[in-house]
Amino acid sequence: MVPVHAACALLSLAPLLVLGVPPIWTQPEQVHLSYPGVPGSMVVTWTTFNKTESKVEYGLLGGRLFDMSAKGDAALFVDSGEEMRKMYIHRVTLTDLKPTATYVYHCGSDEGWSDMFSFTVLNDSTSFSPRFAVYGDMGNENPQSLARLQKETQLGMYDVILHVGDFAYDMHEDNARVGDEFMKQIQSIAAYVPYMTCPGNHESTYNFSNYRNRFSMPGQTESLWYSWNLGSVHIISLSTEVYFYLEFGQELLFKQYEWLKKDLEEANKPENRAVRPWIITMGHRPMYCSDDDQDDCTKFDSYVRLGRKDTKPPAPGLEDLFYRYGVDVEFWAHEHTYERLWPVYSDKVYNGSKEQPYVNPKAPVHIITGSAGCREKTDKFNPNPKEWSAFRSTDYGYTRMQVVNATHLYLEQVSDDQYGKVIDSIWVVKEKHGFSAWF
Repeated sequence: MVPVHAACALLSLAPLLVLGVPPIWTQPEQVHLSYPGVPGSMVVTWTTFNKTESKVEYGLLGGRLFDMSAKGDAALFVDSGEEMRKMYIHRVTLTDLKPTATYVYHCGSDEGWSDMFSFTVLNDSTSFSPRFAVYGDMGNENPQSLARLQKETQLGMYDVILHVGDFAYDMHEDNARVGDEFMKQIQSIAAYVPYMTCPGNHESTYNFSNYRNRFSMPGQTESLWYSWNLGSVHIISLSTEVYFYLEFGQELLFKQYEWLKKDLEEANKPENRAVRPWIITMGHRPMYCSDDDQDDCTKFDSYVRLGRKDTKPPAPGLEDLFYRYGVDVEFWAHEHTYERLWPVYSDKVYNGSKEQPYVNPKAPVHIITGSAGCREKTDKFNPNPKEWSAFRSTDYGYTRMQVVNATHLYLEQVSDDQYGKVIDSIWVVKEKHGFSAWF
């Protein structure tokens, strides 16, 4: 029989014995897709907390499960919080996929596999009419629109999601556990359709490190700015944050501007614009808004719109650039509201006509969609908006878009507060695209 004092000594060690062996974290989590911009391909990204192989097994729906496989690699991400938590971000690119075919896949390694998911390969035809859900400012706490978006994605209502900045609130918090939790929350959307992003101000901690490491957008800019094509549309994702966080490198502001100019020049070559007449941008902080706060967009000389005079050399804004290259629709977020503007340039309204403002509009159409839901709740509006404000709502919700063909684009706003009711909709109709369309 063990003496009482020896038994007590063993018992006092029990918590140490339990805590002494950390769990093994080889199970994949936070699975999400992105489109790398090459027809017939898809990138699968996921996280483990121990190093494992990076493998995706996949097969055509209705065919033999997992009869194909692809390998990728894992990058170690060390969060800059107090605990310096480590995680491995795995990326595998699937290529030679059949456009419009549906594939079933799982990801991981022989040390642990994810659940089984499926995706439909994006149609590579320029006559394809893609359907998007568009929103920004969705958090881990109070993600009001999330459940509806999860269900609608799984019903097959969207081909792509555009998340216009501000994730999780905030990804770095609690030593990046809030980021982990948020990525797990969106898995039920993002593991089924490409989840395309741009950075917002809530990603800025540790020089946007959680954003730059967790997402896998096209191009070589750590997902900060990039462009891609789908159907008859050229989509440009950009960072408005380069105008505000000069401490992370003023050169980024000029680098992005030069890249945007080149990208827009290329998209406007007659042979390119003929095939993809629509140009759509997404960036977090708007040029215009009528919210009752002191945000950049409430000021006439907004940094994003007109640039900064206090840098050397002065930094150019984006409004003239986008106008000069005939950008059709500009998506923004940041304001926790929905606001649709009349076609606007230089603070003035340029409607197509009085009766049909969005038929052959004479300036870009701006949509602010930052009311998906987060812990900061929704914002309030200024009671006296300027004349460019066409419709606004403080309901939680998100935007749907369908680029129907070369001349017609449909937009609608869903109110989650009103159980999915469509509270606003417009058709943007353009017989002509590009700078000459403004005249």
